[in-house]
Amino acid sequence: MRLKLTASKGMSDQMRFVSESDSGLTESLPLSIARPFDYVALLKPRVMSLVIFTAFTGVLVAPLHVNPVIAFGSLLAIAAGAGASGALNMWYDADIDALMRRTQNRPIPAGRMRKGDARDFGLVLAVLSVVALGIVANWLAAALLCFTIFFYVAVYTMWLKRLTPQNIVIGGAAGALPPVVGYAAVTGEISLASIALFTIIFVWTPPHFWALALVKAEEYRRAGVPMLPNVKGADRTRRDIFLYSLLLAPLGLAPWLVGFASLAYGIFALTLGALMLLFSSRVYYNREGPKADRCANQLFGFSILYLFLLFAEIAVERLLAISPLNMLW
Repeated sequence: MRLKLTASKGMSDQMRFVSESDSGLTESLPLSIARPFDYVALLKPRVMSLVIFTAFTGVLVAPLHVNPVIAFGSLLAIAAGAGASGALNMWYDADIDALMRRTQNRPIPAGRMRKGDARDFGLVLAVLSVVALGIVANWLAAALLCFTIFFYVAVYTMWLKRLTPQNIVIGGAAGALPPVVGYAAVTGEISLASIALFTIIFVWTPPHFWALALVKAEEYRRAGVPMLPNVKGADRTRRDIFLYSLLLAPLGLAPWLVGFASLAYGIFALTLGALMLLFSSRVYYNREGPKADRCANQLFGFSILYLFLLFAEIAVERLLAISPLNMLW
């Protein structure tokens, strides 16, 4: 099903929200009925919060001290860029969202917003975010943010998502770039430290999303999205989840090995990695019935906690290192 906008005959100034199926989503929207909350929903606030947090960690990892106003402005621009990506994703994926239970109530498939309004909102926000970051920080950071938005919308959403079961693997690069952008906003460069943070998120992304895909496989099949469980099967997906988790566990040590995190962080990362492996092994060995879905859901939930705690530990260490009390000693 594809949702599209067409002009009503004899009423060029009136737009209609049209569904190509008879699913009951057809709405006539001569004027937008979207509420402010709907525009907030377009930004994907939960995804945006993760972007802000990882970008903030990138800012803290930078070896230079940045003016707090510049840091705040940079994070605000990065957040706006993430929101723009979310809005453009919802614009293009409205047909898929209408077929999946967890996304059916988004503003466009629910009939509260025209696709063109979401597209225009996303485009304007994308341009403003990139220009603002260039002015507030530097143009390398702005270029990286621009590339992140382009990669997520054009490469992942418009191409990879509907083309290959490796969509999450390749498309995960967009979600892994915020700490690189944050680091570049402070230093004007890319370093081994920011690449280490990028790599952790990049390798974390497949097992995180494939755990959800195992549970939502039927919905993805109905929507025509070639997720790994639908194309290669659940057993192959469970194997790949475990292999990626096996790679992620030692990779979490990279911030300590590179030198911008402490030994305490290294021990903590190793513990979290072992737990990630434990949850992944339960997904691998439990393959049928409600317990299989429960294990996949538990891995999905823990993977979010894993990334948050890993980056939180880095952020706390860096904040303590630059605190005025520490400087007195």
